Parts: sequence; C-alpha cells; structure tokens
Amino acid sequence: MLYSDGGARGNPGPAAVAFVALNSKGETVKADSRFIGVHTNNQAEYEALLMALKFAQDAKAQEVVCHLDSELVAKQLNGEYAIKNNELWQLWRKVQQLKVCFKKISFVNVPRSNPQIERADELVNKTLDEQAISKEI
Repeated sequence: MLYSDGGARGNPGPAAVAFVALNSKGETVKADSRFIGVHTNNQAEYEALLMALKFAQDAKAQEVVCHLDSELVAKQLNGEYAIKNNELWQLWRKVQQLKVCFKKISFVNVPRSNPQIERADELVNKTLDEQAISKEI
C-alpha cells in the first residue's frame, strides 16, 4: 500500500513530495521525501505518486493500492476527470507507463485525515522547512 502526498508553498512555489509504503501486514517498509523545486500543488501530488511507484517497482511489488488525498489526481487517474493541463498530462503519462510494471494497481482518494497521509504530509513539510532553512544560510 502506497500513501503519497505532495505540496507547494505558493502555487507554484517551492515543492516537496513524500510517500509511505506499507506491506500487506500494515508495517512500514519505506518512508521518504525530497525537494523537487518550484511546482504547483497538483504537479507535486503527481510527482509524489511517481516517486512511490518507482519505489514499489524497485521493490518488485506485484499489486499496489495508491492512496492519494488529491481528489483531482485520483479522479484523473481513474478516468473520471479530463486532463486539461499539459504539465499534468505529461505526469499522467508517466504514471501510465509505470502501471504496466504491476499485475494490479488502483488509485484511491482518501481524506487528508488518513493517518498515513498525515505522515506523508509531515514529511513534505519537514522537507520544505529544511529547504527554507538551507536557503537562509
């Protein structure tokens, strides 16, 4: 199970991505985050998912359930919303290319109050705070 979150301070603005990966027993396998430069919130949400999917691919996962707090991204990936923005379309295509690496994949929209999404959000904010501090030095 993958829980990903991305955020930007400003829209666009400095952005970071994070994910938490759990195994079938609900144990944390990996939690990671990174700064990605200046992006919009929606771009950061896609980039966070891509980072999580690349981890799952490297871990040889066969089935993944991707939990996102971005309704827009989840619904675009499930074909419920059209993609009108070219940058988001490019990111959507990257997700499509990674989908073939898994026997089964699904995208689920969950509330921001989901405990694992909250963990990913904390990682995003910690990364953004660290980036802001390093720019001040």
